[in-house]
Amino acid sequence: MEGILRCSRYAFGPNRLHYCGPDKNSEIKAYINEGAKDAGLEHLISKFQTLYPYLSYIARTNNIRDPFDGRVVEAYWLGNGLLEKIDQKSFYRHLLEDHKIKHKMGGKSFSFVEDKIVKGAVPHHSFHVFNVWKRTGHDDREHTLESMDECRVSWGEVIEIDGPFITVLTEPLLYANKKLFIGTPIKRKLVRQLEAEYDIEQIKIRNLVSIHWGVICEVITDEQVLNLKKYTLRNLTLANQTL
Repeated sequence: MEGILRCSRYAFGPNRLHYCGPDKNSEIKAYINEGAKDAGLEHLISKFQTLYPYLSYIARTNNIRDPFDGRVVEAYWLGNGLLEKIDQKSFYRHLLEDHKIKHKMGGKSFSFVEDKIVKGAVPHHSFHVFNVWKRTGHDDREHTLESMDECRVSWGEVIEIDGPFITVLTEPLLYANKKLFIGTPIKRKLVRQLEAEYDIEQIKIRNLVSIHWGVICEVITDEQVLNLKKYTLRNLTLANQTL
């Protein structure tokens, strides 16, 4: 998939719930379902206040011109080697200047984020979900366990397809003894939210898929699942240090 369409699939879930991005969900959905891409779609996705600055930062740091390059999109949502080229000082400035995280969180809370940068935080989506405790799109409330589980990109194995319903075996985010952790697999029944040919023709039993806000985003490989788990667990470990 083209990077911009791939990114749009991940952005669609929170946008349909009016959490992030412009109020243009029907337009974004139409682009995805038609497999179309143009400057108009890039303009829509560039309006996501948290997503786009991260993409731009990852691209810039890796000398990649296009923030919607497929490698950049994958690095942010799933994780790959581009994240390991991040410089701690530039990442700190990015959060401070581009995201205004200190202003949004307050000085004391931001000091915890600073410490996590030193300990290996990188601009993966799960870092922001677990370690920036306020949502920073249109909704500035604190995250709940449920919203964090929905907002992180999770992984699952397709075990049943029944028309518009897809059942996956997925590992939930849990909380016990003052710690967040990934639990044992459970069944979760999802409704197809997208009607692109990709979703109708490509998703099969035993496929591994990524999930964001209840939307199956794409079929992913074993290696991509390992990367997603790797960065998710890294950022859970960092989050547990300040719960």
